[in-house]
Parts: sequence; structure tokens; C-alpha cells
Amino acid sequence: MTPLTAGSVWALIERRAHATPDARMAIAEDDSELTFAAYREACLRVAAGLHARGIGVDTPVTWSLPTNIDAFVLEGALSRLGARQNPVIPIYRKREFGFITKQTGADWLIVPPEVRGFDYAAMAHELAAEQPSLEVLVVESKAGGGGLPETAPTDLPPPPPESAPDDAAIRWVFYTSGTTADPKGAKHTDHTIMVHAFGMGECLALGPDSRVSLAFPVTHIGGATWLGAVLSHGCVLLPFAQFGPAAIQHFVKHGCTHAGSGTAFHQAYLAAQRAQPESPLFPNVVCYPGGAAAKPPELHYELKREIGGVGIVSGYGLTECPIIAMATTTDPDEKLAHTEGRKNPESADIRVVKADGTLAGPGEEGELRHKGPQLCKGYVDSTLDAEAFDEDGYFRSGDLGTVDAEGYVRITGRLKDVIIRKGENIPAKEVEDLLYTHPKVRDVAVIGLPDPELGERCCAIVVSENETDPLGFDEMVIFLKDAQLMVQKIPEQMETLAELPRNPAGKVLKNDLRARYRERN
Repeated sequence: MTPLTAGSVWALIERRAHATPDARMAIAEDDSELTFAAYREACLRVAAGLHARGIGVDTPVTWSLPTNIDAFVLEGALSRLGARQNPVIPIYRKREFGFITKQTGADWLIVPPEVRGFDYAAMAHELAAEQPSLEVLVVESKAGGGGLPETAPTDLPPPPPESAPDDAAIRWVFYTSGTTADPKGAKHTDHTIMVHAFGMGECLALGPDSRVSLAFPVTHIGGATWLGAVLSHGCVLLPFAQFGPAAIQHFVKHGCTHAGSGTAFHQAYLAAQRAQPESPLFPNVVCYPGGAAAKPPELHYELKREIGGVGIVSGYGLTECPIIAMATTTDPDEKLAHTEGRKNPESADIRVVKADGTLAGPGEEGELRHKGPQLCKGYVDSTLDAEAFDEDGYFRSGDLGTVDAEGYVRITGRLKDVIIRKGENIPAKEVEDLLYTHPKVRDVAVIGLPDPELGERCCAIVVSENETDPLGFDEMVIFLKDAQLMVQKIPEQMETLAELPRNPAGKVLKNDLRARYRERN
């Protein structure tokens, strides 16, 4: 089957519904199914329901829903209306939501009432009280869909017209935490989303027989990526709100062929397989899509040997420039285990720039810089653009890596002082700045340490004001929670020192700290 393309996300939804109306698009965690034709109709009804509330072309809408069919329907409905949607990962809290809704000028905030004990509705109404122009819509999001407001789509205006890549409007904003204390909003168009999604689908050999696990936050840019890949390649998604044993059983039950989507997931699959060695967990598995965090090379071989398939097929990208490089299902084991593949077939260019500003040769390390059709159109805060892009328009990733003579990309480290925990960025400075305000803290440094499950864990090294009354770990956690820091940014480890090591200029020697505590753990 030939993959589909279009000039907008909504046009792609229309073409897929016309091409394969009765084919399944998704199987929800309650085992209900959604066809491509039914998906289109659901998007239209919800679009009408939202339009009746005043949402239309260019309306800024911030939203956060669990990974379920309703979330995909909301993406499609907002695309039909031509709204400027801003999906926000659910681990964010009032601190981050407040910053984001103010910076984007959001007219609407759409959230569920409660998820995993957190009251999103209360948070949203608190923000609305502080931001008079912000409207709140609380929806009972459902696994199989049907929880969003809807009405008959008889009075919908025409959909936004399809456009060429260079003329496309900003339709998506995704936030990422970098080295600054505040998250940064990357502006994307339908084209920047669809082009890298199409390339990913090609690398993973997706087709109508593919069954793809999806248990990471759909509001991550990867959620929009998978929407584009499913629509272009006609495969089936297996969404699940929370990854764990129940999610794995859902994937097993429905014949998962592409078991993603990162190291922690892959390790869980391996553990589940070892608990039932008598029968294969995924008899029809093709590969294990991965990315966002480093993968142990041996894990590739273990998955291939013990469960089956070609092993881990991982990719490399950022919120600003997704799926820059990706392996394929036909790459050799050595490349699958040790690299992130070659540049996305739809990408334009990857540069490796050495510390002296010259271009690196094959296998030489440098900063990876990127330019291509999936590159964002800058940040919501345009003052960040000058530092983010070099003089030739390449995005400065801050990642160190190499590109070998065959074009395979290997990530070797990072220039930016950021901790990557389960694929999400934790800016050390934000945590440090908060901890420094505690009356018991005289000095503090926050570093990332290797962790087999998290990728990196966040470690705070604290110098106390009074050694006889030091800051305790539990005390630190309570303090950061009270400061509205999202839970995933709170350090899992705390160490104490009499003084932090610094160079003559006063800069903390974090490499020394990483070496010290890496050896200890």
C-alpha cells in the first residue's frame, strides 16, 4: 500500500478515511475499536462542539489529556478548525501550565477532571482566576472516545486550505525544558509534523498489518508524530494511558508488531518475556522503536534473541527538530545497537561542528546541528531564536555526536547542562535556583547520573548553611513540591558536601561531581 501525503493534517485525515474507511485506526485499552472513517466523523462532531464555544481558525488552545482515543480525536478536531493547538505533557503542574498559557496567549485550557490523583480541574480554574481571558473546558476523557463535547457538524465553516510547506501557518506549539529555567515553546506547522512522521513510518516499515504500542504521553510531540504516521501509512495504534503490566497485556492481546518506545519500555518487555519463557510475548514483532534516551547496546541483542524481531530501531531528534535520524528495519545489528541510524529520509542536513567552529569529518565528534523540513519555525519567545540557530539557519542541538562515513549518527554527550529523565528534559538551573532559596541551603549543584531504568536520574549535591542542621532528603522533596515543581524534576538522590568544587572563575566543576558519584553508585 502506497503511503498518503497531504498539504494539511485535516486533508490527510480526509484522504485516509476515503482510502481505507473500514480499516482499523486504533484499539483502545477497553478493547473498543475505531476505524478511519469513524475517526473522521468523530473529529467533525467534536470540531462542531468546539466551534459552538467559539474555537476557530488560529484560536490558541492549550490542552492535556491522557493517551487515549479522545486525545487523538481532539487533535483531529482542532486541526479541522485550524486552531493553534498546544498539547502539554500531563506531568506539568500549575507552575508550567501558568507560564505556558500566558506565553501562548491561550484562550482555552482543556483538561480532564483528575488523573492519577492530581486535580487538573482545580488547577485550571485557579489559572483562569489569574488569567481573565482564559476559558476552561473540563472533559471526561474516555479510553475509547466519546468524552469530548460534540454536536452535529452542519454549521462548520470550510476547513483551512492546504498549503505549501513554506506558506504553512503555525498550527502546533510544543514546549520543551532546555537549559533555561522556563520551558521553551517550539512552533510547528502541519508540514513540519507530517514530513518527519512520514519518514519515521518509512524507516519502521509501517503498513496496514502493523500494530503499534503507544503508552507514552500523547501530548509529547511524539503523539502528533504517531498521528501523522498512522494516517500516512494506515497502521493500527494500541493506545494505553499508563504503561505497566496491563498495558503490556493489551499489546500482547492485540498482536503488537512495533513495541516501543524507549529503553524503559524495552526493559519491561524483556522482563515480561523472561517471566513466561515458554511462549513468545510478541509472536509477530517486527522491531522495538526507540528514542529520547540512551539505549544499552546489549539490550538490542537481548530483545532480538529472547523475544524476536530485528531488535531496537531507534531514532534521534528534539522537540524543535523531530526524527532527525532514524535506523531502519534493514540496518545491520552493529548499527542498530550502537547508533541512531542515518538521517531521516525526509530530512535535509545534519552538520557536526567542532569546538573551533569548523566542520567535523566522518567519525569526528562535535555539536550536531540540523536544518530540514521538520525543523520548527522558531520559539514562541522569539528572543531565544538568535542563540538557537547559527548564521546558516542550522539549529544548535547542544548534543555532541559523530556521523560516520556511512552516515550513521552516534550521540556521545551534551553541551547543555540538562538532565534527560525518561526522555523528558530537566534543566538543572531551574532545580538549583529553587533549592538555593531554602534557608538551609548555602550552595547547590544538580547533575544527572546514569540510571538503567530512567536513562538519567536527577541528583542534588547540597552544601548546608549549618552542618549540624543539614537539609534532609524528605525535607527537600516537600519543599520542591510546595514550590509547584513537577514531580519528575524532583531529584531522586541527594548528597552533601562541605564545599562544591569550582574552577578559578567560580564555575562548579560538574564533571568532577558526576565522576565522583558515578563511581559511588
